[in-house]
Amino acid sequence: MVGCAGISIYYNEPVTFRYSFLFAGGLAVIFALLLRWVTRGSVNLSRRDGFGVVTFGWLTVTVFGSLPYLFSGIISHPISALFETMSGFTTTGATVLSNLESIPHSIHFWRHLTQWLGGMGVLILCIAILPFLGVGGMQVFRAEMTGPSKDRLTPRITTTAKLLWGVYILISISEVILLHFVGKMGWFDAVCHTFSTVATGGFSTRSGSIGAFNSSSIEIIIMSFMFICGINFQLHYLALIGKPSGYLKNSELKFYISLILIVISIVTISIYISNNGNIFTCLKNAAFTSISLITGTGYVTADYDKWPNAIRILLVAMMFFGGCAGSTTGSMKIMRINIILKSMLREIKTFMRPSAVIQTKMDGKSIEPMIVAQVGAFFSIFVLIFALGSFIMTFFTPNLETAATSVIATLGNIGPGLNAVGATQNYASIPVAGQGFLTFLMLLGRLELYTVLILFLPSFWKR
Repeated sequence: MVGCAGISIYYNEPVTFRYSFLFAGGLAVIFALLLRWVTRGSVNLSRRDGFGVVTFGWLTVTVFGSLPYLFSGIISHPISALFETMSGFTTTGATVLSNLESIPHSIHFWRHLTQWLGGMGVLILCIAILPFLGVGGMQVFRAEMTGPSKDRLTPRITTTAKLLWGVYILISISEVILLHFVGKMGWFDAVCHTFSTVATGGFSTRSGSIGAFNSSSIEIIIMSFMFICGINFQLHYLALIGKPSGYLKNSELKFYISLILIVISIVTISIYISNNGNIFTCLKNAAFTSISLITGTGYVTADYDKWPNAIRILLVAMMFFGGCAGSTTGSMKIMRINIILKSMLREIKTFMRPSAVIQTKMDGKSIEPMIVAQVGAFFSIFVLIFALGSFIMTFFTPNLETAATSVIATLGNIGPGLNAVGATQNYASIPVAGQGFLTFLMLLGRLELYTVLILFLPSFWKR
């Protein structure tokens, strides 16, 4: 927040904005010191403690992160400010702000910084830089890291956190350089859009998103980094230390690439036939939109809401997939989808040959039945929450299309949906009660259901 106050001074913005950040930052420091004093002493965190720390940690960060919007007057309602902040930290990219070109640089920087911090994980960053958290770091890591696999790169969880953030920063620096020197984007826009891209967040400094820059080189660079950041960051780390074979051996990555290529092909052919446009323009728009929605980034270069209904349905279905486990993407993750499909195939084969012993395998290794059951349960809960959430949102939206896609777009941390929350729209038209519910869905999706839902069990609060 102090850094954002510095941005405000550099761009000679009204003093209201710098004071808003300084005051909000001061309150955050005071509250942090108070918490540090109350919780002084060495404590070993249990698995249950980890869930509580992560959920309430994210809620606390979101509350304080919303203060600059309120103090500066950019957003007047507290629920809308929480919505914008949660959308940032969870890398959802949904916004209640209009006419983004008129918003001060300091607010833009804060919006994009929240996405960058939330991409790899706010509390994983804390584990990396605050040594006194190391004693319970693994419980926090398990509760915040995405995907069914929670493998660490080294025996020490603090070292793992530092390595993951190191890879994250290296990719970020690479994109800033490419956007500025190759894409000819200004330094400020390059940094902001890098923060959103590597976090697969989707916030932009332009109301028209990436399409407003009207630059093929910018679109190709951002498309490439959206794809890269949809891959498990542990594979990137292994490649950087001289073990790129991990890419070739990983079945989840193969599924991810195959899925993207298939969707791009279908979308390209469909919009080319329906619009009779230039094949290369169709391919570029199809590739950018497909990668953006599959990875949950939410950037747009074309209004896909005007594409054929079959393609709109396909793109909404892809919102359920997400990228690879251990990436910055949202939704269910490719690994879970892959396991579900393999287990379905196994059940069909078993139905044909009841006496046969057929195992579900991934990367040549058998998947434990317990893992298959857990993935199946996660899928069921995810779909159930989507259905229930869609029903609830029908009370706050003009039609079922808007209700359903606003739910998957926030639960899957994607951002744009269809109709009233489509590619060229925002969430300002949703009543604050609806925004509050969608804010909860963002947190639920980012922490992958269980971390939040477990707090609603009475047994969680028993000693």
